[in-house]
Amino acid sequence: MSTATATQRSAPRPRADALRNRERIVAAAREMFVQHGPDVPLDEIARRAGVGNATVYRHFPDRGELVHHVLLFVTDRVSLLAEEAIAAVDADPDSAFEALRGFAHAAVDERIGALCPIVSEALDPEHPELHAARMRVEGAVQGLMDRAAAAGQLRSDIGVADVMIALSQLTRPLPGSSGCLLDFDRFVHRHLQLFLDGLMAPARSRLPGHPATLEDLRQKAN
Repeated sequence: MSTATATQRSAPRPRADALRNRERIVAAAREMFVQHGPDVPLDEIARRAGVGNATVYRHFPDRGELVHHVLLFVTDRVSLLAEEAIAAVDADPDSAFEALRGFAHAAVDERIGALCPIVSEALDPEHPELHAARMRVEGAVQGLMDRAAAAGQLRSDIGVADVMIALSQLTRPLPGSSGCLLDFDRFVHRHLQLFLDGLMAPARSRLPGHPATLEDLRQKAN
């Protein structure tokens, strides 16, 4: 047996059950953050995931590490949705706006806006992993919108950030909504459909201001 082979065999490999536990913890944390905010106790996340507290801390030594991976999880899912929509348009260019519509409805189910409060000062938005994930999702949404515009199905005075803002706003619960809208979620797709109808070409009105760009969003954040 060669030394290289022995070294490779002695290197620890993540067990399948450990990987499943990690995935369950991240998925449970996402659900709990959406429902209860970023300060939900980690033992509640462990209970939702069906694992012990020690398992959570073994995978994620602190809350910041868990938040980091939840953000990556959601951003990657939204990117994949946009990339799948792009593939559908490339196969059938006439379906460009319907692909954009389908992406938007699927993306709001990820509750992007409800997760915004978990982005705290403890996280570095320019962390290489988070930066790469953000670039991927922005590029994919831009690519999808470019195809809808090229097909003449998307009004020309819309920027990618207009769509990103809408997806965020529509999935962020209103302040005090628990007292007046007990089932806020059931209105999201209805209002999203109204917004999407307003994106279709030809435009029925002239929008004030200018198309929202990603640079606008970053300036706001800073």
